[in-house]
Amino acid sequence: MERGDSRGDSGTPDLNMPPTFPIVLLVKILYIEIFSLKVIANRAAEILGHKRGEKAVHPNDHVNRSQSSNDTFPTVMHIAAATEINSKLLPKLKQLHTTLHAKSHEFNDIVKIGRTHTQDATPLTLGQEFSGYTTQVKYGIDRVLRTLPRIYQLAQGGTAVVKIAEAVAEETNLPFVTAENKFEALAAHEAFVESSGSLNTVATSLMKIANDIRFLGSGPRCGLGELILPENEPGSSIMPGKVNPTQYEALTMVCAQVMGNHVAITVGGSNGHFELNLFKPVMASNLLHSVRLLGDASASFEKNCVRGIQANRERIHKLLHESLMLVTSLNPKIGYDNAALVAKTAHKEGSTLKEAALKLEVLTSDEFDTLVVPEKMIGPSD
Repeated sequence: MERGDSRGDSGTPDLNMPPTFPIVLLVKILYIEIFSLKVIANRAAEILGHKRGEKAVHPNDHVNRSQSSNDTFPTVMHIAAATEINSKLLPKLKQLHTTLHAKSHEFNDIVKIGRTHTQDATPLTLGQEFSGYTTQVKYGIDRVLRTLPRIYQLAQGGTAVVKIAEAVAEETNLPFVTAENKFEALAAHEAFVESSGSLNTVATSLMKIANDIRFLGSGPRCGLGELILPENEPGSSIMPGKVNPTQYEALTMVCAQVMGNHVAITVGGSNGHFELNLFKPVMASNLLHSVRLLGDASASFEKNCVRGIQANRERIHKLLHESLMLVTSLNPKIGYDNAALVAKTAHKEGSTLKEAALKLEVLTSDEFDTLVVPEKMIGPSD
């Protein structure tokens, strides 16, 4: 179908123009429907052997049949959102969850140093770290699913409303029902704000996961280097051999876009004036955009990154045993102040914790070896 200018000389939409779809998305809903009706009517007339514009098939009498865009537009919004979420997003998030879960088991025996405030902290396993990412995605899936009951409610009015919902449910194999309250369904779109909020939370989780993995894989020699990341493509046009973490960069940019989309949807949801919310186009466009972005980005991140992540065991072991925060295990024996003195002495003199403890004469060598066991610091002790 052709694209044409939807405005006449006055700058207002020309309803007598040749039947084309408007270029600009954010046009008043009424005109979107009017143009759509004209396109459908003219195409139907052509199929029947008539010419465009003859109104052999009338856009209002034959195509619209007394329906209102106030009903049909939010109905289509909900159908589109529900089908896209179920087909384009949830399967991709579930696959990402499965792969992260597998990695958490693969890495479960690797003890590493933890980090809080980006500073050294007490140990945990790499598997425990990845289990956190796994659960973030799991909860994200659950949050999205919990918004769907409101998305499944259709605003379509008229005497055959229940039959319409049943027909859509049968066609899509999704549990659509007629909206509990048609006034709410037309004047407010909190279901879209709620659903977008769950996508915003998913984006928040994926941003954190992508950044953690990016930093843990920084290097290869002068960064943290605890993870060995898949090398998908050359990373620099000037530095030979450099490989950049493009999958993480792509995912974090997607997350930023989803967060921005949610702001617009929130503003749109707050602008339902009296009996009708007219921000439907921007809300529908942004929600569908977020769904597709998150689905595509999650699939790419899982396939091109998470599957191929490897643990750099040698580097992890080195950093673990160089960390000053293993001193935490000395607290019960020598007290907080003495343990802090051991850590500060080791840091100032560039020595190990054991060397500092022996120098300060707060522990014997055997006592230190018995107390400082990283493998015993990864969970509650008896």
